[in-house]
Amino acid sequence: MAPSRGPQPLARTLHVVLDNHTGTVNVARYSKGSAKYILTGGQDRTVRLWNASSGAEIKSFAAHGYEILSITISQDNAKFASSGGDRSIFLWDVASGVTTRRIAGHMGKINVVEFNEDATVLASGSFDSTVRLWDLRAQTRQAIQVLGEARDAVQTLHVGSTYILTGSVDGHVRTYDLRMGELRSDFIGHPVTSVVPTQDAQTYLAATLNNHIRLIDCSTGKMLNDFTGHVNEAYRCRACFGHAEATVICGDEKGQIWAWDLVDARILQPNPPPKVHQKLITWTEHHPTDANEMITSSADGAVKVWRHPENS
Repeated sequence: MAPSRGPQPLARTLHVVLDNHTGTVNVARYSKGSAKYILTGGQDRTVRLWNASSGAEIKSFAAHGYEILSITISQDNAKFASSGGDRSIFLWDVASGVTTRRIAGHMGKINVVEFNEDATVLASGSFDSTVRLWDLRAQTRQAIQVLGEARDAVQTLHVGSTYILTGSVDGHVRTYDLRMGELRSDFIGHPVTSVVPTQDAQTYLAATLNNHIRLIDCSTGKMLNDFTGHVNEAYRCRACFGHAEATVICGDEKGQIWAWDLVDARILQPNPPPKVHQKLITWTEHHPTDANEMITSSADGAVKVWRHPENS
């Protein structure tokens, strides 16, 4: 049989299942660098730290009074922030397991939080349609900047070195150029639930609630590719790039994990993929350094670590 062209099929096998949560797991984030640790948060109002290799739960962080929707981790893995229905951002010290600060200011649930590179500034996006920037070095409790251009809930954002990307239910992806003080708005046309840029910040993936994931040119807003086949109409199902940004991966509302070739948008085998979660897949994230590993979280209460043989 002749070797297949381009990226290989999504031939991952289930490595471990992390299933101590009760109810939907909304977010699952890898620690930074090569370490194999995962932080998860969900409907049961806890953040849990796991060893991705063994599946052992290391620690549980409990302080939230409502479900957790987002987690962001500092580059040194010493602290993280979480947000959700509380309308406050919780800052945590990993070693002690306690909150070091709580930041209030939003008028609705906080769908997403993200540190900048050195974790001195935190960006938060909310149901109240605003993005707020917080200087974590300052004693003031006020946001240093409020981005109020969105006309509906902000569901997702990414903080780059010189820019901030935001996605809103109003169907727009907005790029704030922090150096030039400029805003560019790309109208995608449907509620945006995740935006993930490539490492060179030339393009980004935008997942929307009409069964589409689009690859968009960051400088022009032009659509470069359109990935379809999955079902995503009502819930946030985060999409991500696969290893070396050669593929696009996303779980869907039927519990299936889909993968596409980045260049020609063809669905990788198996097509259709098998159902691997009992309910919708809320989050998909590829390991930052390991080409062979990724995680999914689901409304079925489980987080699954997927691996494939290194020689595949």
